[in-house]
Amino acid sequence: MKTVDTVLFDLDGTLIDTNELIIASFEHTLGEYYPGQYKRADILPFIGPSLDETFTRLNPSLANDMIEMYIEHNHLHHDQLLREYEGVREAVAQLFDKGYKLGVVTTKRRPTTERGLEITGLKPYFSTIVTFDDVENVKPHPEPIKKAMAQLGSTPEQTIMVGDNTHDIDGGKRAGTQTAAVGWAVRGLEEVRSLYPDYILEDMRDLLHIVGAD
Repeated sequence: MKTVDTVLFDLDGTLIDTNELIIASFEHTLGEYYPGQYKRADILPFIGPSLDETFTRLNPSLANDMIEMYIEHNHLHHDQLLREYEGVREAVAQLFDKGYKLGVVTTKRRPTTERGLEITGLKPYFSTIVTFDDVENVKPHPEPIKKAMAQLGSTPEQTIMVGDNTHDIDGGKRAGTQTAAVGWAVRGLEEVRSLYPDYILEDMRDLLHIVGAD
C-alpha cells in the first residue's frame, strides 16, 4: 500500500462499544414519541448518521425535543453501558508509540466524545478530535475528514479512515483517503463491504500490519 502515517478513526462502534447505549437511548426516545412503532431492528439504521439527520427525517417539528430526550438518556446511562473492544487500546497505543498521527472523526457531539475517550483511556493518543460541533457538514461529507487531516498536517495519500458504517467508508472515499471497515460493525459487515473499503479488519490489531506498524 502507499505509505500511511495518519490514521483517522470513527468513535462509536469502532473505537468504543456504545452500541447498546445508542440503541437504548433511541428505544427510550422513540418509545415516548412513537410508542410501539420501533423495534431494535428498526433502530439499527439510525446508528451512524447524526442525531439531527435522524430525528429531522422522522419529524422536523419535533426533532429538537427528541434530540434533547435522547441526549439526556444517553448521558445518564453513558458510563454504565460503555464497553471497550478487545485489542483497540493496544493497537492505538502501538500506532502512537511508532509516531503515527492519530485523529477521531465522529458525528457525535464533543462532550460525550471526550467522555468516552477519557473513560477508555484513549484520549491521550489523539492529536485531533473532530466532532459534530466542529463542522458544517458531518460524514459522509468529506469536510470533517479533511479538517482532521489539515489539523494533523496530512494529505489524503498519507491517510486511512477506519470506521464501522457507510458514513465512514463513503466519507473517506470522498476525502480521498484509503478506508478500512471493522468486522464488528453492528449493522452488519455486508453493508460496509458493499462500499468496497480497501481493507476489512477482523481485529483492530490487523491495522498494524496494514500500515506497517507491526
